[in-house]
Amino acid sequence: MRYGNIMYDRRVIRGNTYALQTGPLLGQPDSLELQRQREAKKRALARKQAQEQLRPQTPEPVEGRKHVDVQTELYLEEIADRIIEVDMECQTDAFLDRPPTPLFIPAKTGKDVATQILEGELFDFDLEVKPVLEVLVGKIIEQSLLEVMEEEELANLRASQREYEELRNSERAEVQRLEEQERRHREEKERRKKQQWEIVHKHNETSQKIAARAFAQRYLADLLPSVFSSLRDGGYFYDPIERDIEIGFLPWLMNEVEKTMEYSMVGRTVLDMLIREVVEKRLYMYEHKEDTHQSPEPEDEPGGPGAVTESLEASEFPEQSVSQTQGLLLDGDYLQRTTYDRRSSQERKFMEETELLEQDEETAMRNSLEEEELS
Repeated sequence: MRYGNIMYDRRVIRGNTYALQTGPLLGQPDSLELQRQREAKKRALARKQAQEQLRPQTPEPVEGRKHVDVQTELYLEEIADRIIEVDMECQTDAFLDRPPTPLFIPAKTGKDVATQILEGELFDFDLEVKPVLEVLVGKIIEQSLLEVMEEEELANLRASQREYEELRNSERAEVQRLEEQERRHREEKERRKKQQWEIVHKHNETSQKIAARAFAQRYLADLLPSVFSSLRDGGYFYDPIERDIEIGFLPWLMNEVEKTMEYSMVGRTVLDMLIREVVEKRLYMYEHKEDTHQSPEPEDEPGGPGAVTESLEASEFPEQSVSQTQGLLLDGDYLQRTTYDRRSSQERKFMEETELLEQDEETAMRNSLEEEELS
């Protein structure tokens, strides 16, 4: 806060105060009235803007179109961007310059009167100016003494203010030191409490983890064997050699047995057919021989050429039938072998795919069980 002399304060009026306007002049509005009018205009403008905003407006044009201003008056007016301008001219007569107006000198009214004053008749300047100078000098000395006293008083005030500021600053520093000390104590207390709470929380969490681990181990001790036994019973865990024997060897063995039995049945059937044909041929030969005995001819003797040819034909017929049956057996064997090879290749692929899928499922289940044990 600064202290100054009121003689140099701009708020103190100097000179004649008769020319100051203490109130509103006639014909000029008051400042309060002007402010009230401005506020009324602002409120009216705000109300007008609010009404324009609340008024329903034309919606935005769709894509590819735009709004166009259209005249709705009774008389259409052509609207152009540039106003049509036309130059017009007129000729006036030349005027002469006006001569300067002569100085107005009013006419004399009344009579001239004169008088003469000699030096020293009215007043003596040295004598008359002395009391004025004494008053001026006294006032100046008095004002200067007052200013000196005021300056001394201001200096004393500044010194006392400085001392008060120093005392207040020292007290403020002490208060700040005490507040900082209290804050440090409070922070240390909060930190210790938080640390102790974390220790207790960690201890509880550790005890809970140990209890959960013990419970999980006790629970999984009987669970894992039952799970593995159920999976083994379900067919997820198996012996590959036993599985290969069941899927690959036993079907092949059964097919081979069936094929061998089929071959034996076909051979038995063929043998029965051969025996039947030979018996029928012998019966036919025997009947024919009896007929030849009843009508003896040289050509139909037992040792004749006819008997030899018939015996040869009879001996050739079984050989042809045997070759035909052997060809049929070979053709059937080839077809059965091709079908068996195809079936065995398809079964082998299916077995390999199923083994891969079962191995993937087994590894996934083992990983999940290990993760559960670890958790």
